[in-house]
Amino acid sequence: MFPESLVAARKLLEEITPLQTDCGLVCGGACCQTHPGEETGMLLFPGEAEMYRGEEGFTLVDSPHGTILVCEGRCSRANRPLACRMFPLVMLLRSDGVKIATDAAAQSVCPLARQGKSALSQDFVAAVRQAANLLAQDDQQAAHLRRLTDMQDELKALRAQYRGRKEHV
Repeated sequence: MFPESLVAARKLLEEITPLQTDCGLVCGGACCQTHPGEETGMLLFPGEAEMYRGEEGFTLVDSPHGTILVCEGRCSRANRPLACRMFPLVMLLRSDGVKIATDAAAQSVCPLARQGKSALSQDFVAAVRQAANLLAQDDQQAAHLRRLTDMQDELKALRAQYRGRKEHV
């Protein structure tokens, strides 16, 4: 059985999208493109890997941060992992609660991510926030959200260091 909070969060984000129209039309579906020699994928939430184990077109890869789902870029919308459903946003869990931010890693792929949350449907942002609040109430999912927060902080610090300035993260 899958974690109840994960199932509920996935359902909240099943139909809603970052724009009122197909955002893939803006960039040619850049977030779903695969490139030869690059095995990039999406970090799965705890319990999500079991949904894809043995499914054709998906490969599960263990990483220091968790399980990464590598796909061929052609899955059905109903079968997308949670990270894809909320892309280009990321859920963060800080000491003062749940935050929703533009994923620092998405900025190199998604033109919407470069514009920030204000460029996205506010209904989409609200649904991602609602899903994050559900996940934050589950200890295992909350631990994952804290790992995502740490990863985002590291990316922002690295980007700031690369740019030669100190940036508050």
